[in-house]
Amino acid sequence: MAEPPRRSSLGAGGSAVAVAEALPLRARLSFAAGHFLNDLCASLWFTYLLLYLHAVLGYSHRLAGGLLLAGQVADGLCTPLLGYEADRSAGCGRYGRRKSWHLAGTTCVLVSFPFIFSPCLGCKENTPQWAAFIYYLPFIVIFQFGWAATQISHLSLIPELVTSDHEKVELTAFRYAFTVMANITVYGLAWLLLNLQVDQPERTEHLGIQDVPVFRNLSLIVVGLGAVFSLIFHLGTKEKPYPLGSLPQPESTPLLQKEPTRCLRPLLAWKDWLLEPAFYQVAVLYMATRLIVNLSQTYIAMYLTNSLLLPKKYIATIPLVLYVSGFLSSFLMKPVNKWIGRNLTYFVGILVILAFASWVTLTRTMGVEIYGAAALLGAGSATILVTSLSMTADLIGTNTHSGAFVYGAMSFTDKMANGLAVMAIQNLHPCP
Repeated sequence: MAEPPRRSSLGAGGSAVAVAEALPLRARLSFAAGHFLNDLCASLWFTYLLLYLHAVLGYSHRLAGGLLLAGQVADGLCTPLLGYEADRSAGCGRYGRRKSWHLAGTTCVLVSFPFIFSPCLGCKENTPQWAAFIYYLPFIVIFQFGWAATQISHLSLIPELVTSDHEKVELTAFRYAFTVMANITVYGLAWLLLNLQVDQPERTEHLGIQDVPVFRNLSLIVVGLGAVFSLIFHLGTKEKPYPLGSLPQPESTPLLQKEPTRCLRPLLAWKDWLLEPAFYQVAVLYMATRLIVNLSQTYIAMYLTNSLLLPKKYIATIPLVLYVSGFLSSFLMKPVNKWIGRNLTYFVGILVILAFASWVTLTRTMGVEIYGAAALLGAGSATILVTSLSMTADLIGTNTHSGAFVYGAMSFTDKMANGLAVMAIQNLHPCP
């Protein structure tokens, strides 16, 4: 498979400089489709898992939190190991190394995820809850392994497909736009399925065991739709051949390296990253960003049903508004980054989220204004997530050969922090 075409331009001294052609729109869309299955499943996982286990199946808040924590720990342990292995492997035959791991991860997700949102097979009313925990645990571990493999391989393709800083932002924005579209799809389907319940109208105002078919059918639709988009990714994304043991040619200067250099820095191996201060700075930033985004997504449904006592249809409409605003704001990322830079863009996103937090904290009861608050949260979350991912791609810069390890380490901090935070919340503030 040939490298992306390059054109020649004259540098300041009149010498020809090779410049990579911009990635075609079709290739950018095909790439962004590669994480659609993960995004669909993540939306279900974070938004509805606790609600499904606790309010629908009737399990305790500790079991629900324990299963989510187990999944986050499994994901957190898998990501750096998968990142390390993905950087060392050469792929399956002529298939690219990133796409090979992506295919393996997609397969694991497809075969395991529907079981998580289906009732325990063989369990009865008197079955102890620890037995249900043992039943769901293997499916969750397989799902998290596949999800991590797909995520790491997909993120690692960004600095390999494009070299320009602004192209990385644009490709990340495309990726996040598909993430928001996936969330909109999940919440739209949830709203549709919840409103199609007509056999027991007096019991459909609040969640209960009668809603088991809703979540089971939702998970099956999600898996089928995600499989189609994964196929589009594998057919439309062309990965450069990468022989085992070889190193890529320098592509561009990392954005985080502010000081001018008189000579080229050697490419960093995975263990060299552990000595880089910027590695830890970006890791903390990414972890904090994911805590904001994932915890708000995890508890928005619980907040609506338990704190505001709203009907269950709001667990679909409010998150839908949240992600529509995120989708719209994702298209502003490239011009805003060019105008004010990475750091100020992130700061603006934080200010928007603080405005949301102040609003819901100072307002005891909320009516239609909850839609405005959700729009603020969606726009702010999209801004900080896209910017933090772009900073991670900038950190990697020319070191694409170890990019999967960097993304794996970032994801490790994210998953462990989220899992521990959820378990702490479940124990300190258990749901009624």
